[in-house]
Amino acid sequence: MSIFSKVDQPEEAAQAPQAPQEEKQQPKSYPVWLVAATWVISILMIALTGFSLYQYFTGKSLISFISLTNRPPTSSESISSLPDYSPDKTYESVERSANSDTVLPIGVRDSVVEYKVQSGDSLFGIAEEYEVEPETILWANFDILNDDPHLISVGDELKIPPVNGILYEWQTYDTLDAVAAKYHANVDDILLYPGNDLDITNPVIEPGTFIMIPDGYRDTQATWVVAVTAGSNAGVTAQIAGPGSCTPSGGYVGTYSFVWPAPYYGQVSGNDYWSGHQAIDAMCYEGDSIFASDSGVVIYAGAISGGYGNLVAIDHQDGYLTLYAHLSGFAVSCGQSVAQGQVIGYCGSTGNSTGAHLHFEVRLNGGFVNPWHVLQ
Repeated sequence: MSIFSKVDQPEEAAQAPQAPQEEKQQPKSYPVWLVAATWVISILMIALTGFSLYQYFTGKSLISFISLTNRPPTSSESISSLPDYSPDKTYESVERSANSDTVLPIGVRDSVVEYKVQSGDSLFGIAEEYEVEPETILWANFDILNDDPHLISVGDELKIPPVNGILYEWQTYDTLDAVAAKYHANVDDILLYPGNDLDITNPVIEPGTFIMIPDGYRDTQATWVVAVTAGSNAGVTAQIAGPGSCTPSGGYVGTYSFVWPAPYYGQVSGNDYWSGHQAIDAMCYEGDSIFASDSGVVIYAGAISGGYGNLVAIDHQDGYLTLYAHLSGFAVSCGQSVAQGQVIGYCGSTGNSTGAHLHFEVRLNGGFVNPWHVLQ
């Protein structure tokens, strides 16, 4: 007998009217995100089960598996992938010869060019145009300029080196070590400079060959500088020999301050101050007034040799001396006292000059002073 027994219903209940039959229910639906999440979880569970089985059979963890797949091959693994070497087999090789020449960047000049001097040119301006120091051009043209930038003349053909340094003509019995030492340069810089076109393994240089000594230098022979001697009279500290000289005594004393000596303040026309030109070429036009930079006594007014042309020199009787060169005319005479700012002469282009300008020098106790350091 079943534990579940049928119980007879009362007679009235059996005869009771039946309830209306319910409609058949539809299958229940789930959100899309829930279905997707279920699939993702299922995949992760399968993957985790697989790695667990891997760990069980190999004894390696998941981290060691990742490290194994990312590590570089061992030396034995690398060697095992190479073809077998046989000493009896002939192997082909490609022969490469060493290139002893250095290569210069595109657009950089490595050879000497010639420049024909035009009216109004200066060594300083030419140097700026070719992006080298003026000393480099001065040294390369000793045969024309004799280390005197004032000797530049219209029509001169100047050699313009490609870089700063010494353009040197090789002589018999020269050695690289001796030449480099003479011009304070490095042997390797000479050997490796592309324009010299030297074989660094066997640098044979024929006499008469011009080579570039990069960054080399030498002393400038300033033969053009006006010689100044000590004054013989009381008060006057300097004296210049020449037809415009005199021996004054007494007179105005300087103020230790200097004003611009030409009409166009701060404007340079030609050479600025540099080692080969220890003065300023102040801009002016033919006939413009030139002014005394400070008070003092005129110790020279007249023509002079050495490229200065017509010159006025003022002794400020405080150790300072100023010179005004290339004048077209004079407004003062030797021995005269002048005040700061007084007209002393007129702009010109006498002497060694390619155009009108004022060559202005400042000296202190016989030595050159950069005018920019004292001008107001």
